[in-house]
Amino acid sequence: MNVFNVCVIAYPGAADLDEFRPLEQVPGVRLVRAASRAQAEDAECIVLPGTASTAADLAWLRAQGLDSAIALHAQARRPVLGLGGGMQMIGEALIDTGDIAGNAPGLGLLPLVSVLDRASALVPARLRFGEVIGHWAPLSALELRAAEVRQGRTVQHAGMGAGRVVLPDGIGWQNDQGNVLGLAVHGLFGDPAVLQALFGPF
Repeated sequence: MNVFNVCVIAYPGAADLDEFRPLEQVPGVRLVRAASRAQAEDAECIVLPGTASTAADLAWLRAQGLDSAIALHAQARRPVLGLGGGMQMIGEALIDTGDIAGNAPGLGLLPLVSVLDRASALVPARLRFGEVIGHWAPLSALELRAAEVRQGRTVQHAGMGAGRVVLPDGIGWQNDQGNVLGLAVHGLFGDPAVLQALFGPF
């Protein structure tokens, strides 16, 4: 059986990594929690999970050389997924108007800018995907049961071409090539419909 390696970046402030445990039950999927570039290099899919310390964890990620590993992965049109704070990291910039953690450039995989603030909440939500392309196309029109993350604001970068909106109210974005997906949600893989859409029945 071919093994599909899913690499979740385990930065110090990563939110509950247990939300990815359902992937361990999917036949043919190998879940790796990576804290180094070497651990991420064999991944078919790289996931940047949520964090309450977005700027600090982005700096840590760069210190480990994981930023270049993620960039090369995305350039090869392999799937990248950012969730919550991970979605903010893969945008163009973090703007810290409240002097919480400082401004920082993002990884530049999506044309987004995130304004950070101290407010953070998980709001149960039922959302429906719009048209999704590329690797993530099986999510198109799927109703998602997850928790919406509200920490600051993430918006389209005013000086760049429009991103693809895949969930309403700026909660989900995708690049034009279809391999990079950013979602301001937690609990994505806890939804059986998502697992079946991406990996088939099991």
